[in-house]
Amino acid sequence: MGSSLLGGLLKTGAVNAADVLATVRSEETAAGLRERFGIPITAGGNREAARQADVVILATKPHITPKVLDEIHEELRPNQLLISLAAALPMRVLEAKARKVMPIFRAMPNLPVIVEEGATALCWNGHTTGSQRDYVEKLFRSVGVVVHVDEEQLDAVTALSGSGPAYVYMVIEAFIAGGLKMGLSREIATKLAEQTVLGAAKHVRQSGVHPAVLRDEVITPGGTTIVAIHELEKHGLRSMLISAIEAATEHAQERGRALVRKVEGHE
Repeated sequence: MGSSLLGGLLKTGAVNAADVLATVRSEETAAGLRERFGIPITAGGNREAARQADVVILATKPHITPKVLDEIHEELRPNQLLISLAAALPMRVLEAKARKVMPIFRAMPNLPVIVEEGATALCWNGHTTGSQRDYVEKLFRSVGVVVHVDEEQLDAVTALSGSGPAYVYMVIEAFIAGGLKMGLSREIATKLAEQTVLGAAKHVRQSGVHPAVLRDEVITPGGTTIVAIHELEKHGLRSMLISAIEAATEHAQERGRALVRKVEGHE
């Protein structure tokens, strides 16, 4: 996620390459990212990066984030912005690990930020100003759409839009396989599948019409679409997707509780 977000921000010009300093765990990864993005990227330079930054973005896995904050907390300043991308790790842990009063944001972007079509949900603590919130929203809006949610809704966001691209990739994969089964070439099936998903999503966004209404506009009596939809309904497509989001949300909630117990020393 960190490299995807970085790539999207650099591509749109939301940040200047000269103003960015990134740090990763290994020199091998750093070398690859330096070549890819052409910016200073160090291995193990968390404290130095935090010391120089006005905005600190923690693009680390949830169980790693508290350790990174333990490492950099002495470099954090009340006038910095701290943005965590870690799913399931609550604000109170971030505040405790920062060990100072400062503006903190939680952001849940998804992978398509790299092509400027991401979906990001934001929440923040009580130490942010309106101008800081506007700045962070503008930052993420440069790589997609942004919504504001209460912190307790972020687990549902993680399940829907954070993990959602994986569900859509599976749908595209199945479309391609279906085309192959019925005799289309892989190239043609792939092109048709990806454009169909892209076009349908764009139609929903631009029309503002409920997807069920748009679906019915495709259906003709006795046509191929209603036959296909009947088959999808028999196999429970909608129920499966709803259940997937429900299960992923519950997993994120339990993961968050487990992380808090571990960080706070209850296990």
